[in-house]
Amino acid sequence: CMDREQLVKLQSQRLKETVKRVYDNVPMYRKRMDDKGIKPEDIRGVEDLKYLPFTDKPDLRDQFPYGLFAVPKHDIVRIQGSSGTTGMPIVTGYTQHDVDVWTEMAARSVTMAGGGPDDIVQVCYGYGLFTGGLGLHQGATQVGAMVIPMSSGNTQRQINMLKAMGSTMLCCTPSYALLIGETVRE
Repeated sequence: CMDREQLVKLQSQRLKETVKRVYDNVPMYRKRMDDKGIKPEDIRGVEDLKYLPFTDKPDLRDQFPYGLFAVPKHDIVRIQGSSGTTGMPIVTGYTQHDVDVWTEMAARSVTMAGGGPDDIVQVCYGYGLFTGGLGLHQGATQVGAMVIPMSSGNTQRQINMLKAMGSTMLCCTPSYALLIGETVRE
């Protein structure tokens, strides 16, 4: 709960660090910034975001698999990404720090939803490239909950496990939760 001035100062500091890191380590961003005549030291804060080049979805696909990584591959401990149903998947390389931050964020989400050590959390997100399954699994584990790593699909099996295990939390997309509820009602 920091005030607006502190928040902008922190965001500006982190923006400057990020711009320098990608300029130094990601050839696509260095070229785009050079083409616009921008150097990392030109970015003084969030008010300068308007000068930075945009990244769009084709950029993410065109740089597959490692072109947008700002750290050496040996620092990457996990790859996560999209399913690639419309072409090559969009991948993200996670450092251990990234995994730790993601776990903390997922743990906070579970806690804000009322979860804790006495809960049985049924995770119905996929455990493939998508970050949902593994992220919520790690977050629920972090808060001390029992985790059932169901992954997605097989609705009748999901329902059977919900009943048999006494699951107290369900992690899935809202539309899938509705489908599970409708199936139970039927």
